[in-house]
Amino acid sequence: MPFGEVVCGAPGSGKSTYCHGKYQLFTALNRPISIVNLDPANDNIPYPCAINITSLITLQDVMDEHGLGPNGGILFCMEYLYANFDWLEARLQELGSDGYILFDVPGQVELSTHHEALRYIVQRLTKIGFRLAAVHLCDAHYVTDAAKYISVLLLSLRTMLHLELPHVNVLSKVDLIAQYGDLDFNLNFYTEVQDLSYLENALNTSSPRYTALTKELCSVIEDYGLVEFETLAVEDKASMLHLTRAIDRATGYVFVPPHDAPAPEGTLEASSVPTSMRPNTFSLFSSAAGPMAGSVGDVQERWIDAREQWDAFERKEWRQEGEMIREAREREKAIQGEQRGKSGIRERK
Repeated sequence: MPFGEVVCGAPGSGKSTYCHGKYQLFTALNRPISIVNLDPANDNIPYPCAINITSLITLQDVMDEHGLGPNGGILFCMEYLYANFDWLEARLQELGSDGYILFDVPGQVELSTHHEALRYIVQRLTKIGFRLAAVHLCDAHYVTDAAKYISVLLLSLRTMLHLELPHVNVLSKVDLIAQYGDLDFNLNFYTEVQDLSYLENALNTSSPRYTALTKELCSVIEDYGLVEFETLAVEDKASMLHLTRAIDRATGYVFVPPHDAPAPEGTLEASSVPTSMRPNTFSLFSSAAGPMAGSVGDVQERWIDAREQWDAFERKEWRQEGEMIREAREREKAIQGEQRGKSGIRERK
């Protein structure tokens, strides 16, 4: 079975937009990708959908038949999907064994924090051979408010403990963060979840009654020491590539070479087993070595400290690239015209 991502996060965090951007990126890179929509309330799907839960059950039918509200209806749909997992498994098998699957799940946070349906579905997927990572999207503007930032940390930690998958937390829409005011600290303070005691003054000022509770919550987050964040600007190619590399490390996809990649004889087992399940010690010891390229400081410079200068630089680069493409086409047309003239064929006007 293939590799994949379980894309989760609160409503409005950019899950469907991320899936669409990932589809465009992988299509440009010639990497196979399929997207599975598991959100029965998602009526405006921006991406090509390989499998849609609405083919099995719709939210409106559940609400009409059982008298449930939107949230209760979505929970019912996920429980119904788990009860009919064979339907999902059969359609996943049609996508092939070497693809890359994105599972776009509903935005109800209870699904990824304490409700069992999504966790059971993920467990069934791993049992049939999927190598998954949870990609948890959080809106980046929450870091501009200390109380909201602590709540996002708690949500991310609870999601990691509940889904029990390799996990990548992502601050999405980082390109819009400057619209919400200045940060109290550099961006890496928030992505690396550094000493939270520096936030206690701001938290105690806004909610002095809950000083002891705030201190204990920060202590829980630091005691686990699990939460960190990557950043994402979905329209920026460099940002999408960086996040893709991080996720490939989490799933183990980085250890699976492309079909046309050269490898010493005998290092890759020759069998009909999919590449995701084939032992490959050569790739294990020859890839994913060293730190990730890029840094949070580069992200802060691009989107916060010097955004206008970077925007102007990129526009200049795009103009030069467009001029180079136009000149190349003109040269190609001139060469074709010369070849027609030498062969005695006159171009019809």
